[in-house]
Amino acid sequence: MEFSSQEQKYEKKAQKLKDELISDMFVDVKDPLSKLELVDCILKLGLARYFEEEIKEILNNISSAKNSSSCMERDLYATALCFRILRQHGYEVSQDMFVGFLNENGKFKASTASNVEALVELFEASNLGSEGDNILNEARLFSIRNLKSYFAKNSDCNLALNLPLHWTAEWYDIKKQIFKYEKNDKINSKLLELAKLNFNIIQASHQKDLKEITRWWLELGITDKLSFSRDRMVESFLYAGGVAFEPQHGSLRKWLSKVIKLVLIIDDVYDIYGSLEDLECFTNAVIRWNPEEIKDLPECMKICYWTLFNTTDEIAVEIQKEKGWNSVSTHLQKAWADFCKSLFLEAMWDDKGYTPSLEEYLDNASISSSGPLLSLHVILGVENQPTKDVSEILEDNKDIIHYTSLIIRLCNDQGTSTAELERGDAPSSILCYMRQANVSEEVARKHIDNIIIRTWRKINSYCIKNTSFLEEFVKYIINEARVAHFIYQHGDGFGVQDGQHRKRVLSNLIEPLALN
Repeated sequence: MEFSSQEQKYEKKAQKLKDELISDMFVDVKDPLSKLELVDCILKLGLARYFEEEIKEILNNISSAKNSSSCMERDLYATALCFRILRQHGYEVSQDMFVGFLNENGKFKASTASNVEALVELFEASNLGSEGDNILNEARLFSIRNLKSYFAKNSDCNLALNLPLHWTAEWYDIKKQIFKYEKNDKINSKLLELAKLNFNIIQASHQKDLKEITRWWLELGITDKLSFSRDRMVESFLYAGGVAFEPQHGSLRKWLSKVIKLVLIIDDVYDIYGSLEDLECFTNAVIRWNPEEIKDLPECMKICYWTLFNTTDEIAVEIQKEKGWNSVSTHLQKAWADFCKSLFLEAMWDDKGYTPSLEEYLDNASISSSGPLLSLHVILGVENQPTKDVSEILEDNKDIIHYTSLIIRLCNDQGTSTAELERGDAPSSILCYMRQANVSEEVARKHIDNIIIRTWRKINSYCIKNTSFLEEFVKYIINEARVAHFIYQHGDGFGVQDGQHRKRVLSNLIEPLALN
């Protein structure tokens, strides 16, 4: 059977399951808590696209004062679940929902620590806190402190504390959630079957994209000429797939995969290969977008430049054709120029043996993280029939782009090994703070963790303040940060290809789920 006919068969079966679930599943749930748990299950299984109207209706009803109060009166678990899902979907909901669980000193009552399920949900809810949400800050500390004692008994606690749901790349969590719900006797079997079917449908579309992007890379025929650089085409696609996993974003995934692959190559040029003089020449050639500037560079750097030059122009033409943007090339060229300038500054620091302050490092690192470059492609790749100029959109969204870029860099730095830090191969936020504050690596890593937490609060604040006119692409920009947590959670996801890395690739890109 041809793959296309198999895909059609899957889609037809998925539609049949959806219709059956709408006619019975949503009718069977009556009380607000059961409805919230159903919505939570649908979201975790990656099925929101099938039930958008039903989810909206449920949340609209629950968000009303009349219905939300009945939800809150139940217990801490119900309140935390209600808060998390409503705020996650942009509803106006206050941290005051938790006041009833506080003592006279503004701390959570000791009696609320007895329910592990409630503590996990409280922790998850606390990660949607914004700047100034002091009750949620207290909720985070309280839940972590009490959950640590349950580590040995409940692995879900450990998983939640390592990477909260709000920081998790949705696509790379779906399979784990399916396996988890398979152990739940109360799960609707049709919903679980739809989740498996949907996973296979999306994975199949990703496999098509990966074949195309791999063919593009192989046809360039430059791998052997860039032996100093990391050959990470699959990993580049893995990152892109986490940013925008939905089937309709195939073009964006391919554009992002090419950009990330180029980012890795050029990063290695600046980190490993080029002399400072050659790097200055390369940087100027990118700034001026003029191939004439590279005539004296080593051959492999010329290859890097021409690959960047040609690929960027190809992407610009495709974006303009598919999405209707004007002057795409100008904006892409500027983004690459900014990226290379930031790498050159880091190269100059390294050449001089200079360690910047943490603040100075982060000012530059938010650009060298490639976050602004990725975000530009996301904006251009998600928006259809643009009504604003690109420059205006970038200005309007500069804060969310900056926060996301910062998290990408900090997650990257946290994936840096102790050995790399000791060698001082490249500047990192950890090393900068160790030297600036004269502290140990452990203390510095904790400090960086706290910056990540504060930056997520800024992201949450931004989304809450701009809920009424939040553009669709903002979700995908924030996904860049979520995928960074995934890629660097167990070390450098673009570095050593170990067993953990192989398992991720096989699970998410290669191995489908067995269907009934």
